[in-house]
Amino acid sequence: MFEVFETYITTEAHFTREELKHMRSLSVIKKLRRKQFLLQEGEICRHKVFVTKGLLRTYRLKDDGTEYIIRFAPENTWTLEHESFNTQKPTRYNIDALEDTELVTWTRENFDELLNSIPALRSFSEKLKTNTLSASQERILMNISYTSEEKYQDFIDSYPDIFRRIPLHMVASYLGVSRETLSRIRHAQQKPQKNNGIG
Repeated sequence: MFEVFETYITTEAHFTREELKHMRSLSVIKKLRRKQFLLQEGEICRHKVFVTKGLLRTYRLKDDGTEYIIRFAPENTWTLEHESFNTQKPTRYNIDALEDTELVTWTRENFDELLNSIPALRSFSEKLKTNTLSASQERILMNISYTSEEKYQDFIDSYPDIFRRIPLHMVASYLGVSRETLSRIRHAQQKPQKNNGIG
């Protein structure tokens, strides 16, 4: 599993063999079964996580049981609950596996040690934070300015692999629209295709 991470990280920046060995020595491999939690509300996020196989989702539950999905993390992506990880206070979110999933993880202390001893990793980590912030701002803009149809199409265009791997109600939850609205949009999109085939 670490080999998958090594392939990923060496395409992002140059690391010596010793630096890669150091990253590996401080890492812990973890496997989750489908529907198993990585983090639950009330726990403290203590690990930086890289997904080598499978798919995770981060979500929050309202008091009435409604799910609000914040992000998906497929292969070759990082995930954690930023606020809890940085403050070491209990999280209000959940992270679970939508498929059997394999992870490379580091404790906060061990990852800080890597950042302090490997300049290239620190530079890459800073770039990653900037990209994550930009993506979050784009998502906020999308939520307040896009129509439901535009949100749906943007999700399909941006995340075609994830779209194929999750049920429609999770797409609706991520986009902040009802399942009924999404079903109506899909039905409307399929109609022209059917009509084109009649003539």
